Amino acid sequence: MIDGQAFRHIEILLVEDSPSDANLTIKGFLNAKIANNLHWVEDGETAMNYVRQQGEFANAPRPDLILLDLNLPGMDGREVLTEIKSDPNFKCIPVVIMTTSTDEQDILRSYNLNANCYVTKPIDVYQFIQVVHLIKDFWLVAVTLPRS
Repeated sequence: MIDGQAFRHIEILLVEDSPSDANLTIKGFLNAKIANNLHWVEDGETAMNYVRQQGEFANAPRPDLILLDLNLPGMDGREVLTEIKSDPNFKCIPVVIMTTSTDEQDILRSYNLNANCYVTKPIDVYQFIQVVHLIKDFWLVAVTLPRS
């Protein structure tokens, strides 16, 4: 127990089609001093199967936090965000948009769809890693996440 709370791993779902961005994100969270399980899927359909615990993900843990790219093949991140935030079973799961898009319409639409925050991925590798550490510090240290 920590501070009277039962210890538990934070379950993170990373929805990212770029292997290089996914690897940087995974490395950033692996270096965390906080117990977390990071699960990576590469497209929106697979993400929704994971969240809904369908098919091969029937025994997958419910995510405590979702890191979501907007520009995914097939079902894009906007559609994933819409489905998650419109479902009463999942709408309390925090969704962090992590994307290369700086388009004001993407930012506004994401917040209108109830994204919890919007992060533009830097092109520079060192800045990217720094952003991942900031997300980790905020969402895994400072914020109290709802229990699954």
